[in-house]
Amino acid sequence: MVDKTTTRARNPRGEGARLRDDIVAAAVDLLDETGDEGAVTLRAVARRVGIAAPSIYRHFPDQPSIMMAVVRQAFAELEAELLAALAGAGDDPRTRLFTLGEAYLEFAQRHPGRYRTMFGGLWMPDLAATTVTEADLASLGDASMKLLVDALDACVQAGIATSDDLTADGVALWIGLHGLAHQRAVTVAYPWPADIAERIITALAHLRP
Repeated sequence: MVDKTTTRARNPRGEGARLRDDIVAAAVDLLDETGDEGAVTLRAVARRVGIAAPSIYRHFPDQPSIMMAVVRQAFAELEAELLAALAGAGDDPRTRLFTLGEAYLEFAQRHPGRYRTMFGGLWMPDLAATTVTEADLASLGDASMKLLVDALDACVQAGIATSDDLTADGVALWIGLHGLAHQRAVTVAYPWPADIAERIITALAHLRP
């Protein structure tokens, strides 16, 4: 195993934000390399950055707060990829909805450890024992969900979807995509139908034939 411990030069005054970014980047690297949330400890992150563990506390009061930063960054990356996919999808509402779903699934496939951590797992803290709040957790993924609901709304406005509750059907559509992403990750040898994603999106978005 390669030892990636580094000795880090002290940041100049006023560059504390750089250290914070380095801490988050180190946590992401550990998660991607191991696929194990348990590997993202304060000691392991400090070793990767090249600082003493107590230095982390100036930016993150506990390990769950580091994981919250990692998850927020992952959701920001997901949103950016969804927006990029939509930018090249044209104006047809049906095509845009399918493109959004495929981009979501591709993100999950490329970043399995990160994706799993985004939606729970071992890092989820006891709220009574951390600075992470219920509001922090509840707001995760809001931007990506809005993109999904807006795409569904465009289909309704175009008369090609019959949803009468965009929020509920948006959640149902996300659950369908999330379930497929999860099952693809854990049952890699299953012979998935080539159009399984299209079938899920068509059914849960109430798209007309």
